[in-house]
Amino acid sequence: MRENGAHASTGLLLRPMKKPARNPLPAKLRGPGQVRVIAGRWRGSKLAVGDAPGLRPTSDRVRETLFNWLMPVLHDARVLDVFAGSGALGLEALSRGAASAVLVERDPRLAVSLLATTRRLPGGEAATVVQADALSWLPTQPRAGFDIAFVDPPFASGLWEPVLAALLPLLAEGAWLYVEAPLAESVVLPPDWSLHREGHTREVRYALYRHRASPLTATGARQTPGSDTPAAVDTLRADPEIPGLRPHEPIAP
Repeated sequence: MRENGAHASTGLLLRPMKKPARNPLPAKLRGPGQVRVIAGRWRGSKLAVGDAPGLRPTSDRVRETLFNWLMPVLHDARVLDVFAGSGALGLEALSRGAASAVLVERDPRLAVSLLATTRRLPGGEAATVVQADALSWLPTQPRAGFDIAFVDPPFASGLWEPVLAALLPLLAEGAWLYVEAPLAESVVLPPDWSLHREGHTREVRYALYRHRASPLTATGARQTPGSDTPAAVDTLRADPEIPGLRPHEPIAP
């Protein structure tokens, strides 16, 4: 897959240091729980789960199923995690071989927690944390900049339709889109997107979609994943008390 290009933004960019930092997150910002990276170079690494309304990390079982589906196309992929929360999806993708991941999170505390996580993970500079409102940030980004996107907003938000409308132009030909929603939520995509795999728990439907590349760009398409697997501008300002938080700048390639 192509290298990640520069992405303009109106949010706040939080960049990890190249070397892990000791105790990078103040105690008052630490969340009440944690999840772990399931596989890859960061297998077993703990990810803090902050105390925020609507934050509901994807379960281990669902994540394992999803990444079994995606495994053939993760290598060198450019990933976007639109409602990053704990970072469980975007960081799992990096752990398993993605080239880069942009983690977008509106909540300042969760964004700082994500930054702390990327600082302590070896190679965490492959992740870029952006503190921004997704609906404001997405329209500012160049088209076709991502190969895989994760959409798992707070279930009470009702954001699937507007977010998908803003997100889809940012995805490359043949891209993959993961959507998590309540069972009763109807997720409708344009005709050039097809359902690849789906599953559900008692409360959640999770589904992986693929963009059908046009005939002119289909040559050289990647292997279909999971073939062996059953079935307004954000004006937030930098807080001088939070190390690493500063006004946004273009994302480096």
